[in-house]
Amino acid sequence: MNAREIVVQRVSVVSSNSLDDIMAHLDAKIGHPDMNAFGKAITAAPTESDMGKVVQAAIGSTGLMEFMRFDIGGVLRKEQGPKARKSLRLVVGNPLIMKEMAKRVPDAASYAPVTILVDDRADGVHLSYDRMASLLAPYEDPHALEIARSLDTKVENLLRQAADLSKGATTP
Repeated sequence: MNAREIVVQRVSVVSSNSLDDIMAHLDAKIGHPDMNAFGKAITAAPTESDMGKVVQAAIGSTGLMEFMRFDIGGVLRKEQGPKARKSLRLVVGNPLIMKEMAKRVPDAASYAPVTILVDDRADGVHLSYDRMASLLAPYEDPHALEIARSLDTKVENLLRQAADLSKGATTP
């Protein structure tokens, strides 16, 4: 068994906006396809071009779509009751971006789609993301890193917009 050490860069922004307002912004910018129908359409697509059309129809204005959402706060409430903080983990991405990275670095498929954590804490709502470029850096593939950096920019811009830095968001 081989082990590779990977240093991860976590990007975080803290917002004074409500978690509900932040989620409304994220939901408006990220595509939300019916994942069963999406999976069937991807499988049925006879060509790469046809698959691209399926993906393009599923993504939002950011070029990203939501694959899954985990309500971490709902799990916490089972133990802590209604006072438990709100916390959501969004699994987002774009299959075409993932494909391009995975062609060059097969392990990229274990990092994409990516996770965005939206967590309501005492000092504000934290929006956190682990940079794809930091995950792929040890593989030293310039093309995959270029794609990863582009993805990082998309996600980080989305987080900044959702946090609305003009209204008092901070970076910890």
